[in-house]
Amino acid sequence: MLFKIAVCTLLRVGEWVSKPVDVGSLRVGGYMIIDGEPCHIVDITKSKPGKHGSAKARIVAIGVFDGVKRSFVKPVALNAEVPIIDKRMGQVFAVNPSGVQIMDLETYEYFDAPFPQEEELKSKLVPGVEIEYWRIMGRMKIMRTK
Repeated sequence: MLFKIAVCTLLRVGEWVSKPVDVGSLRVGGYMIIDGEPCHIVDITKSKPGKHGSAKARIVAIGVFDGVKRSFVKPVALNAEVPIIDKRMGQVFAVNPSGVQIMDLETYEYFDAPFPQEEELKSKLVPGVEIEYWRIMGRMKIMRTK
């Protein structure tokens, strides 16, 4: 007898990193974890079940932090890990040579974040500017300015 157990991954106390989801329920535009890296799904191709096998899904995704294209093939009935994305607002407090110091607008805590890879976004980061940043799997990424 087979039992399906849902397990969420915990990074530190009180912070969930990912949750299991059926591969068949993933959609283009969503997010999933491939090779330990959170990725944005750009293409999904599903095959029909064969004579002796189950239907498979081929997923192409791009890494959120590194921009690397990854592909993933798995039966539709199995689980895949989906990252829990914490979208927050912050204000740039200081711009350092190594990164940006941000104050969270809800908790008022200060922390350092790396510079974004996009030059256009990087040029808009000056003290006092409000930004949206994401926390994914214990890492941060600045997504846009307001």
